[in-house]
Amino acid sequence: MASQPKYDVAIIGSGIGGSTLASILARQGLSVIVFEGGQHPRFTIGESMILETSEAMRALAEFYDVPELAYYSSENYYPVIGTQHGVKRHFSFVHHTVGEQVDVEKSLQAVIPRLPYGHEIHITRQDSDYFLTSVAVSYGATIMQNTFIKDINVGAEGVEIITAKDVVYHAEYVIDAGGMKSILAQKQNWRHRDCMTHSRTIFTHMIDVPCFNEVGPNREQFHHPYRLSEGTLHHIFKGGWLWVIPFNNHPDSTNPLCSVGLQLDPRLYPQRDDLTPEQEFRDFIQRFPDLAAQLERAKPVRDFMRIDRLQYSAHHIVADRYALLAHAAGFIDPLYSKGLYVTHASIFLMADLLIKAKQTGDYSAAAFAPLETMTLNYINMHDRLVASSFKSWHNYKLWQVYSVVWLQGAYLEYLRLVMNRFRAAGDRAKYLELMKPHKLAGGGFDKFFEIQEQIDALMDAVNPDDESDVDRTVAEIRRLFDVFPWMPTTIRALLYGKNHLPDNKLRLNLLDKRVGFMGSGAYRQHFFGDESMLRLLVLAAKDEWKYSIGGVKRQRKTKARLAWQVQAKLP
Repeated sequence: MASQPKYDVAIIGSGIGGSTLASILARQGLSVIVFEGGQHPRFTIGESMILETSEAMRALAEFYDVPELAYYSSENYYPVIGTQHGVKRHFSFVHHTVGEQVDVEKSLQAVIPRLPYGHEIHITRQDSDYFLTSVAVSYGATIMQNTFIKDINVGAEGVEIITAKDVVYHAEYVIDAGGMKSILAQKQNWRHRDCMTHSRTIFTHMIDVPCFNEVGPNREQFHHPYRLSEGTLHHIFKGGWLWVIPFNNHPDSTNPLCSVGLQLDPRLYPQRDDLTPEQEFRDFIQRFPDLAAQLERAKPVRDFMRIDRLQYSAHHIVADRYALLAHAAGFIDPLYSKGLYVTHASIFLMADLLIKAKQTGDYSAAAFAPLETMTLNYINMHDRLVASSFKSWHNYKLWQVYSVVWLQGAYLEYLRLVMNRFRAAGDRAKYLELMKPHKLAGGGFDKFFEIQEQIDALMDAVNPDDESDVDRTVAEIRRLFDVFPWMPTTIRALLYGKNHLPDNKLRLNLLDKRVGFMGSGAYRQHFFGDESMLRLLVLAAKDEWKYSIGGVKRQRKTKARLAWQVQAKLP
């Protein structure tokens, strides 16, 4: 066997997670090698951004001094990343019943605020992952594409990585970001499927997918602020959902594609092995007239892919000298687009631990234990939210109130993430300390976890086919929210029939010193600490400029490693 020099860190997989981590570690002076079985550009799924992921990207860019990591955090970066990516102005849900036209009242449009950072985007992953891999190379990482890993051996003095061609590489530590078939997860028998959520998928990229408002009710009939094609559309129904993620949904788009994927509970809809994936897809959507109409003339540009049950996790995430990252650690369902947030939150902590290990020489499981706790907490919360959501679609009255758990949890999480970055003021240790109570949703706020657990227990117990039981459960969930004082009025209105969040969420009651934006008591202390409204307004104004189109251009000219204008002075 041929042997190679020893690296500080080896990473298996150069997707968005592996390449981001490699960029950070190389920028911070560690020697990094990344192994990729395929070659960029390559097709992959995971295209819908959310506020939490974008904020995590900004935090990584700032605290680790890699400005390119924020490039996919908003539409303001189109001049840098290109217009092949779609815009995302909302998260929308349209509920369907077999054989019936949709009811406009059985819909939800959660509008994403344009300020202060711009709307979110739909990222074309073959471009984003290729770019971020290039960023990693530019900061000094070694990327080995078309290099499959046959085995990994872990010893007291380091890790041995053996390629399919029997070339041996050595590292102090290895990160397995190889997805569900993670070598280390399988080798250690860590993989398990003891998850609450049950879903399988059929997906592809298509062209000629019209806006749903053209084949179903129009925007005015829905009373939505935006057309459904201007964001991520979820068609939901008993036992599943279908995503529509367009990349061609803004005037400057240069990409005709639309990502389309069907998620089904295999306990209700077993896989049809007598049909091809496309035949099964087409056959299934015929049950819903408006959904079938939207995709009637749509044409796939690549083969449909079909995967059986998606859900898996791991008994452990870390051991001596190695850890699992991203989908190697676990995967639940793309419903709320949380996967990339879990990945980026894990990267922040993982990078910090690896930098410390380089200094101390301690690569033990004990040194990396916080990563396991955090990752499993995120995965478990994700599983909980998705499982209850799937059940709620059996009866729209349940979804109407359970959607508020998702929205309130996402609002608090995003609020706390931004405040953590402001409060830490460049201090990575302080930022990580503030992140400790986080569990994917709720911003680490104990009062949210209390009400979330009570509501999920009610969801576990309810019989969605018993209208009386449903009505009792809905009434109890509303009662719990009614006595929860830290909920914006715009979200609270959804409990009682409103089918969208407004585009403009500013309200006079946000200035209320007791229950307004900053609130009081435990809520104020948890989210804002000792910060004053005036200081936060100043920080927010600076941040808005920094991430505006003008600010982005300035950063690219003065800091970005790959900008042609810059004479790079980085190591």
